[in-house]
Amino acid sequence: MKLSPTRVAGAYHVQITGHRDKRGMFARTFDAEIFGAHGLATHYPQSSISTNDRRGTLRGMHYQADPKPEAKIVQALRGRVFDVALDLRPSSPTYLCWDAVELDASQHNAFYIPPGCAHGFLTLEDGCELFYQMSEFYVPELARGVRWNDPAFSIEWPFAPIVMSERDASLQISRPETVL
Repeated sequence: MKLSPTRVAGAYHVQITGHRDKRGMFARTFDAEIFGAHGLATHYPQSSISTNDRRGTLRGMHYQADPKPEAKIVQALRGRVFDVALDLRPSSPTYLCWDAVELDASQHNAFYIPPGCAHGFLTLEDGCELFYQMSEFYVPELARGVRWNDPAFSIEWPFAPIVMSERDASLQISRPETVL
């Protein structure tokens, strides 16, 4: 397992290296010692799956506010997605910056998104399934979102989304001073 830093402080591309033999492949997808050595969350009390039928499905940009911000580890179990972390931490050196990792089920890679960052993705093919591990339980009253195409962030999506929820489509464009 290799953790590579991204342009967002505290966000990491998690590259999985496995052992392959005639049976197939076996690999570690999480190691509390390695994550802890990088100062990352090591406790994940909640896991979720997201299935997405169509290419061009957008989910995001979501985060959970204080006092229960959550770290996420996201991995594609099927398909490929353009996965984005957006830094919404005013004290961060990368505040309002974003970065993306292409998650590919055939690569078994993952993206670690630190607490205080919004997360979203765009499916690059039909039939994508993602697995999430979250460092906090979901608290509905703390659920927040920012608009996927907000000019304050200038996220460079590979193409415009085709499918998204009403909630995500109706998120307002922010003024930078009102992001959080």
